[in-house]
This record gives sequence, C-alpha cells and structure tokens, in this order.
Amino acid sequence: MVEGIEGQAPKGDRTPQPFDPDHPTSARVYDYLLDGKDNLAADRDLARQMLSSAPQLKTLAWFTRCFMRKAVEMAAEAGIRQFIDLGSGIPVSPNVHEVAREIEPSARVVYVDYDPVAVAHCDALLARSPGVTALVGDVRRPHDLLDQLNDRASVDFTEPVAVTLVSVLHYVMDDEQPAEIIAAVRDRLAPGSYLAITHGSSDSAPEILQVLAGTNETSAQVRFRSAAQTEAFLDGFELLEPGVVPVQHWLRPGLPDTPMIMLGAIGRVP
Repeated sequence: MVEGIEGQAPKGDRTPQPFDPDHPTSARVYDYLLDGKDNLAADRDLARQMLSSAPQLKTLAWFTRCFMRKAVEMAAEAGIRQFIDLGSGIPVSPNVHEVAREIEPSARVVYVDYDPVAVAHCDALLARSPGVTALVGDVRRPHDLLDQLNDRASVDFTEPVAVTLVSVLHYVMDDEQPAEIIAAVRDRLAPGSYLAITHGSSDSAPEILQVLAGTNETSAQVRFRSAAQTEAFLDGFELLEPGVVPVQHWLRPGLPDTPMIMLGAIGRVP
C-alpha cells in the first residue's frame, strides 16, 4: 500500500495552518504547475521535486484546467447563469467567471476554498467584479457550506447551478464521506444543474502514485480512486458523454495519455 493513497484521514487538523512561507501548500504548488505567480520558494521546491520524477504532471495540470473550462462552457451554453467553484484555489486565468462570461456576461460566480490565503487571493483579484464572490468554506461540511452559499452569496438553488469540483475529492478521505458530500450537493440542486468533477485515478502508474505520496508535505493527504468509484459519486446524476474518462479525452482527439491519470466527469440533474 502506498502511504497517503489508501486509508482514513490522519488524526489532527487537516485545515491549512496560518501563513508560513517555509511550508508549501497544495494551492500554491498547483499555481506553480499552471505557471502562476502566487507561489513561494517552498512551493516551487516541492513542485520541482515532483516534476523531476513525474514531468508530465505540468501537462496534466493544464489538461485538468482545460477540462474545467470545457465544463463551464457546456453549462453556460445550456443556459446556466450561476456557478460555484468549490476548492477554487489561487486564481489563474482563465477563471470560471471569465469563461462563463464569454458566453453569458451576466453570469454570477462564487469561488470557495478552505484555505484562507487562497480565498484572500480570490477576493483581491476576482471579487471586486460585480457578481463574483469569494468565500471560505470546507466541502467536508456540505450542509453548512450550502447554507452559506445561499445566505452570503445569494445562490438561488431553485434555479439551475453549475458546480465544479476540480481536483478536490481525492483530498477527501473515505471516512470523511465523499459520497455523502456529493449527495448533499445533488439534493440541493435544481433540475438542469451541472456537476463537474476531476479525480486522481488509482489506476495511474504505481511509480507515479509513489512519487505523489512521497512528496506529500502539505496539510492535504490524497486518496486516489478507480473510475468505478469515481462514477459512483455521480449516482443520481445523468452522466454526460464520454463519461468518466481521463480529462484529456474530454478535450480533443490525439492528446497524449499520461502515467498519472486524472479522471473527468460531468453530471446533470434530471
């Protein structure tokens, strides 16, 4: 068993600690992989350590970001005008509101993250735009989060909403009940709503999983899952084609496979 790939959540507080420039965070490491500017030396050191053994991770980060854009475009083209980006991380353009407003200029977007530093970046860079809000919230407390979205961000759950959970669920351990989290979100969504998720696959090359487990120096542990386990999270949704597949399969033919597999899926509330 690869440590950090299986098992329950470790004891102790897994929320991000107060800002420490010498301690990397998953949000800032991901920012570096996307060529962002809001990362520090500790984050770059960890990212380079990962890339030295798994250089395709940077390409995969961009595939994942492109999947997010595709999902938002599909939802906007379907007429959805409310978007919630759960686990938004640090802003890297194009962000959800930029993508949605290319299709519908009146689209409203809420960015949510449990890392206060990531939310501060969102608030500073994005939330000054009318109709864009940034909130601190933890998907592991879905009912509190959904109430907060309704009360503080004016999300109207009687109308369709598009929710993105990009590279979030593999940070939720089994005993933190990821299926129940998704069910709570699903049960609040109106018919016609969309849910887009990406999830690290346990069918990735074993040596890549070992690299990711061995470089886990942040407060976030990982629990990669199979395609079947990932599909089960979308129980009660209409699964859109091509289903639960590597994210690049959602984009265009001919993109290369990667030893690290990031699964992508989009569900619609019937």
